[in-house]
Amino acid sequence: MRKRRRDSDDAHESQESHERWLISYADFITLLFAFFVVMYAISSVSETKYKKVSGALENAFSGPVPKSADHQASGKIQSSANPTLEQVAKAVAEQRKQQEQMAEIAKDMSQALGPLISKGKVNISQNARGVKVDISDSVLFSPGQAELGSESISLLQTLSSVIKDKTIRLEVGGHTDDVPIHNPSFPSNWELSAVRASTVVRLFRDSGVDEYRMTAVGYGSTRPVLPNDTAAARTRNRRVTLMILPIDAPRGLLPEQVE
Repeated sequence: MRKRRRDSDDAHESQESHERWLISYADFITLLFAFFVVMYAISSVSETKYKKVSGALENAFSGPVPKSADHQASGKIQSSANPTLEQVAKAVAEQRKQQEQMAEIAKDMSQALGPLISKGKVNISQNARGVKVDISDSVLFSPGQAELGSESISLLQTLSSVIKDKTIRLEVGGHTDDVPIHNPSFPSNWELSAVRASTVVRLFRDSGVDEYRMTAVGYGSTRPVLPNDTAAARTRNRRVTLMILPIDAPRGLLPEQVE
């Protein structure tokens, strides 16, 4: 009689042990479903937000496995899926808010630069990472010079009013064509492009934009938008680029890397 009871207990324990894998399997399926839902929701997420989401999901998949069905059923061990989904939802909400802010900035910039856009002197584009504004050098500077005229100053002050109260970062790049320059002020296109970018940054700073959120870079002729084989193409390549990015975007991006 005792032997039968022992055999029955052993069989029960064996069956319970074999069924424990269902708990881990159920957790895995739940997380996998959440993963695909999140990937669909953030199809245009930035690299920074993607890393946050990726890290959250990695933590979820590598979290502790419940030790028993009894503990899982009683709720004594909480699944790591709940905080993970909250982190993902927060990251998605932040990304959406940033994209809306960038769209608003692009709209305001387009309104301020409307006449120049229609003349082909300015080009504004937006992507998942930020807003890019290409301004022809002829709008801001005299040939071979890096001093702003009164109309240029007024224009840039208008642009600064659009962004100075926004939580953004600004990268200003100076670009030239490949025609060598050599005058008493600038021995090469590198110096010219760098000083032009710095001049624009300095005006933005004087107009109220936080200088700790700005970067000035001179690219010389190394980042042409068109081959320098015609006069029209060289005119397009001589420009100043404003790259407006979310405050937490990775630093050191070239304008061409955010297309």
